[in-house]
Amino acid sequence: MTDTISRRQMFARGGVCLAAGMAMTANSESADCKGETGERPFRYCLNTGTIMGHKLSLQQEVELAAKAGYDGIEPWIRNIQRHVEAGGSLADLKKRIAELGLKVESAIGFPRWADEDDAVRAKGLEDLQRDMELIARLGGTHIAAPPAGINRTAGIDLRKIAERYRAALELGRKTGVVPQLEIWGSAKTLGTVAEAAFVAIAADRPDACLLLDAYHMYKGGSDFNGLKLLNGAAMHCFHINDYPADPPRETISDADRVYPGDGVAPMDSIIRDLYATGFRGALSLELFNREYWKREALSVAATGLEKIKAAVRKALP
Repeated sequence: MTDTISRRQMFARGGVCLAAGMAMTANSESADCKGETGERPFRYCLNTGTIMGHKLSLQQEVELAAKAGYDGIEPWIRNIQRHVEAGGSLADLKKRIAELGLKVESAIGFPRWADEDDAVRAKGLEDLQRDMELIARLGGTHIAAPPAGINRTAGIDLRKIAERYRAALELGRKTGVVPQLEIWGSAKTLGTVAEAAFVAIAADRPDACLLLDAYHMYKGGSDFNGLKLLNGAAMHCFHINDYPADPPRETISDADRVYPGDGVAPMDSIIRDLYATGFRGALSLELFNREYWKREALSVAATGLEKIKAAVRKALP
């Protein structure tokens, strides 16, 4: 524990970026980009899907995120459940997360809270509440609310989805964990930023918010210029990633995601526009690249953090 904390403290004070678990050269060391107020513009988070292929325990994922230098972690619900089923204490892990200086920024689960079938939707809301309660026990305050269950159905009335999202938000008020309306680029409903924005606005609740993703915006055909029309201050997380020019949009998949700056996404404008809208939340690295899973887990996470920070420094010099 002492070693992990000291590494993290050194990282925070000196702004030194870890990469591949090795010390950086003097020429590549640089402080984090500073915003207009002199503070860092964003927090940096590890979505544990990035290291999913390494089959780590939740405890190991937490320790790795801290060692790599992240500010926060975005775990998957199924790994939290495994931790509990194996006899692990969420209270103890919450304490450990705090000791490491981390924050549980969000979490990833797939309850069918918006399903067209009434019985399935009711069960989905029960599952969502259960997941929210797990996150609350870890000290988290937000969770993803993706279009699970409606992603393969086109033409669903978005006003109905707004009513269902409102019900999810009501659960969030009870549990203290806010559901973030997430888009999936391949989804036939809630596959675009425009659809999600309509649903969030129509839900008519002050805590309504979006969880966007660079890859999913591209996959779903959302124009990145749409970011300028959003209130970034109302968003808590943004999934940061990049994508190559090939495969094309029609056949590209989650597994094709690459580190920020290593693809063809307009990363400069994405970051600048997010900042201009007032977004000061967490850039959460979410990748599912099988080639990365062949590498050492700490190297993958640390390299990802350096790539994010390099992209931010370039966009906000």
